[in-house]
Amino acid sequence: MINSRGFFIMDKFLIVGLGNIGTEYEHTRHNIGFDILDFFVQKNGGLFQSDRLAFKAEVKLKGKLIICIKPTTFMNLSGKAVKYWMDKEKIDVSRIFILVDELAVPLEKIKIKPAGSDGGHNGLKSIQEILGHSNYPRLRFGIGNDFPKGRQVEHVLGKWAKKEEAIVAKKIEISAEAIVHFVLTDLQHAMGAINNLTF
Repeated sequence: MINSRGFFIMDKFLIVGLGNIGTEYEHTRHNIGFDILDFFVQKNGGLFQSDRLAFKAEVKLKGKLIICIKPTTFMNLSGKAVKYWMDKEKIDVSRIFILVDELAVPLEKIKIKPAGSDGGHNGLKSIQEILGHSNYPRLRFGIGNDFPKGRQVEHVLGKWAKKEEAIVAKKIEISAEAIVHFVLTDLQHAMGAINNLTF
């Protein structure tokens, strides 16, 4: 991209993995956004460092600058980190991509959407409150709702079952590919490539 003064400006994107900081939350269903970003950044030679309101890494792909953040605000204040980095890097809402766990999507699926409600997810609720709308792209990583009545919190904050681990690993890999689709082509292409897959 060339600006009005003839200087090359790298195309920017903001990829946000939602989760909670702290060892007790590592590799839980609710932290899948962190795990996807860790995989993506490591695969592309990036490195996370502590920064304002988030762990931040930068990845460059074919002339695009991908700013990856894992908010350190805890889930219910995720919007603060998203807004800060959008404003700091001057990134439009159409170029942010939120990676989130989703109870309403079965474990065997990943669903990418251009917009939608928070679905009771505290991270999405915070983002919606701070942005003032819910029109931002998101990748919904299905965690399923196979848990006894009244045990939703334990399910969401729990570790993956042994029998789920192979599917989760494959879905993390495909979710990283979805980031590449989103950045190098567009949201519709990413949706077409990912939404009909079953794992």
